Amino acid sequence: MNIQTPPTKSSRAASVQKVRGPKTGVEAWLVEDYAVPLVAFDLAFRGGSAQDAPERAGATAMLAALLDEGAGAMDADAFHRAMDDKAVEISFSADRDHIQGRAKTLTRHLDAAADLLRLAVCEPRLDEDAIERVRSQMVAGLKREAQDPDALAGKAWREAAFPGHPYGMAGRGAPDTVPAITREDLLAQRAAQMTREGLKIAVVGAVDAARLAGILDHVFGALPEKGALKTIPDVVMANIGEHRVVDVDVPQSTIRFSLPGIDRHDPDYWAAVVVNHVLGGGVFSARLFKEVREKRGLAYSVRSQLALFDHSAIFSGGVSTKNERAGESLSVIEEEIAKLCAEGPSEDELIKARKFLIGSYALQFDTSTKIAGNLCHLQCVGHPVEFLDERNERIAAVTLDDTKRVARRLFEGKKLLVAAAGRPVGI
Repeated sequence: MNIQTPPTKSSRAASVQKVRGPKTGVEAWLVEDYAVPLVAFDLAFRGGSAQDAPERAGATAMLAALLDEGAGAMDADAFHRAMDDKAVEISFSADRDHIQGRAKTLTRHLDAAADLLRLAVCEPRLDEDAIERVRSQMVAGLKREAQDPDALAGKAWREAAFPGHPYGMAGRGAPDTVPAITREDLLAQRAAQMTREGLKIAVVGAVDAARLAGILDHVFGALPEKGALKTIPDVVMANIGEHRVVDVDVPQSTIRFSLPGIDRHDPDYWAAVVVNHVLGGGVFSARLFKEVREKRGLAYSVRSQLALFDHSAIFSGGVSTKNERAGESLSVIEEEIAKLCAEGPSEDELIKARKFLIGSYALQFDTSTKIAGNLCHLQCVGHPVEFLDERNERIAAVTLDDTKRVARRLFEGKKLLVAAAGRPVGI
């Protein structure tokens, strides 16, 4: 008699090792993968553009842009040549809550890549000529945004949703703040944010734990242990029900709409994910896509999302449409939200949403850089490594009653905050 052993359930969490530098205690989540001779790093320092002073908005974004513009004994040109010589990719960016870094290298150049990453993180030059070059690029971008309806709608929405809060500032700065940023401002942000205490790291590729432990000490050992971050208060978005319009002489209006959301650690969060997917989660079966695009031809694209920051959670969405059909588009969106609030999703919608959300999760792990990015993100938001296995189970556990209750929690008795740029008729 042949007895077949039932297949064991695969575990993403089981492939993750937690590696610590023996001297510094710096920790990274590691996934060893020798299919290709590559190593990908993803790292994040807690802080982000929310740490900027209002009169120096854009300082953290400028700092991030300068980290690979010369480091150690190498100016910007020399540093870029050193990366090119070894085919090393290193880049940095900033969002509301973090300074983020990414690096990718062939395994045979791992030591050289680690040296360059160490210089960028621990010894950025912040040369005056590089500062002026990046400043000019940022100012040019701001000038373009001053004529861009999407950027103008985003600015109006941000200022309405978070008045007086750091999230209401422009992360990339403003025309009157970027020119005022000094080298001393950049050094102050680096000292406050780029420390071992707020550092999260993920590494994926052809490197073992023993070698990575030494690299962690080498790359990050010179960083200060602690900084001096400002306390950012939690905030619930304001001005629900208001409509704010920025007049722009263009044929189309760009519309953003939002309500307070549900935090990722709230027990109702995964039901909210399902509800949002049914409403406008970026798939052809979403209600907004069907009603706004397919049935009425009001817009090419419309979607909604749950946007999460460290100190706030929002439900938001957007659409671009002809000025003369802006009011109609918004009315359809509001009607679909009201229907979903009153009735909840159907059983068929629930089944399809769960199937898509569970099945598509694997696509977030199909490259080394995606895996590293997701592992770093999980650390930043405070999820344990076991979340890699639990995530789909939480979605599968969402019931029809859950979705109906959470739809009411999200939408009942609430009017959208709307920001539009263009000349929208009916808003």
